Amino acid sequence: KVHQRLPSPASMHTTDDYRHQGLRRRLVAELQAKGIQDALVLKAIGDLPRHQFIDDSAFTELAYQDIAFPIACGQTISQPYTVAFQSQLLEARPGMKVLEIGTGCGYQTAVLLKLGCKVFSIERHKPLYLQTKARLARMGMKPNLYFGDGYLGLPKEAPFDRVLVTCGAPDVPAALAEQLKAG
Repeated sequence: KVHQRLPSPASMHTTDDYRHQGLRRRLVAELQAKGIQDALVLKAIGDLPRHQFIDDSAFTELAYQDIAFPIACGQTISQPYTVAFQSQLLEARPGMKVLEIGTGCGYQTAVLLKLGCKVFSIERHKPLYLQTKARLARMGMKPNLYFGDGYLGLPKEAPFDRVLVTCGAPDVPAALAEQLKAG
């Protein structure tokens, strides 16, 4: 069994200076140019320090390019356009209850939280789940995070206003569709 060593919380970069903020403004402008129009989604992305979701501070500049990036456990942080597009497509609004399958590093989770959603997110990689839980707590965010296989969703918390599957899946599990509110 191979154990992957994850960065300790103390080693992660937590600063958010004018340079980071400027890089985010440039990213938001790029997303607008690519067709993202939802002002709440753009604001959420503009407010979130994406570099804090990437484990290696040497890649801070890349954090604000519209690219996916490798994270722990062989997973990736989605490119900002994908996160913005998914969030815009959800028409997520304050107070909505959202089930996210595939927490990853927590960036999409954080965007949903910034949109005012009550987020329930499931991650199947335990090291990633633990790291992300600690990261979001340090950032003052309080999603409902679960470790496990998201294939069955969270029947005990259903129904949800929205369900977002951010990981690869060959089909949409019937259990997830059944956990959606009508409409």
